[in-house]
Amino acid sequence: MPEALIDDFGKTVVAWQRRHGRNSLPWQNTRDAYRVWLSEIMLQQTQVTTVLGYYERFLARWPRVTDLAAASLDEVLAQWAGLGYYSRARNLHACAQAVATLHGGDFPRSAAELQTLPGIGRSTAAAIAAFCFGERVAILDGNVKRVLGRVLAFEGDLASSAAEKRLWDHATALLPMQDVDRYTQGLMDLGATVCTARSPNCLICPVQPLCRGQQQGDPTRYPIKTRKLKRGRRENWWLWLEREGQVLLQQRPATGVWAGLWTLPMYDDEDAARAALPGAQLQTLPRLQHALTHFDWVLHTLRAEVDGGNTPDGTWVARETLPAYALPAPLKKLIEES
Repeated sequence: MPEALIDDFGKTVVAWQRRHGRNSLPWQNTRDAYRVWLSEIMLQQTQVTTVLGYYERFLARWPRVTDLAAASLDEVLAQWAGLGYYSRARNLHACAQAVATLHGGDFPRSAAELQTLPGIGRSTAAAIAAFCFGERVAILDGNVKRVLGRVLAFEGDLASSAAEKRLWDHATALLPMQDVDRYTQGLMDLGATVCTARSPNCLICPVQPLCRGQQQGDPTRYPIKTRKLKRGRRENWWLWLEREGQVLLQQRPATGVWAGLWTLPMYDDEDAARAALPGAQLQTLPRLQHALTHFDWVLHTLRAEVDGGNTPDGTWVARETLPAYALPAPLKKLIEES
């Protein structure tokens, strides 16, 4: 890597971030590791606009990491409901408990130590360490991979762990000697607002003169990642039972999709759903289509009012208390609209 690129890249990103980057988000302008960590976890694979409301509600309810650690997992999942990727919420709770019990309520101050906590990977640990403790350490989240992949015209296939390791080495080599926190934020901002996945705005990009991908005429070729996820399709039937203003819920297993969340009783096919309440008059509701990372989920719903008798196992919950339960987003929408 040319020395000129190493010298100029960091200075350019820092100067651009200071003038044009995002500097007023609620988790910025603080060195409170709890607030930075919370935002970093929420922002994984989630847009800033979506995170804002969740972030404020979490802090209002649990202003310190020890408050979050003292909460129950069900409470945390209920607050997280609708944000998706629920393993993040379970790791969030486990991490808060580890910080409270193992570190006296204070986050470790180095990226290496932060990586020992549940749910904190190398890039997240580096972001916290850079923003809160000024550690000179590189991050490599999706936005940064895109920016560096294009600037360097990085030919390695990031489906390969060896290629990703080389890009980590490049990311470390490009670190400026000072202002690492602003540099780190600048890379995030560039990837989110200028060097976007499909339509990079090269005309206003501050590192355009240094970008080899742009010089080659096709920056969107980078980063290279050949492995494609094969999307699947899943189909299930919900049984929506109501009794005297209560709805029957079941809690999902501790592992798998929607782990630990509460849903209506779910069945693999319509016959099984109907057999769970033989002889009942079941209303067929419009089907729902829900897209997850690896598959598209078609959810059918059969609804009935019951007055007793044999029903599937579960917990009867008053409709007015449903917001206190961790419900997946499509079920929340179904209930709110029905």
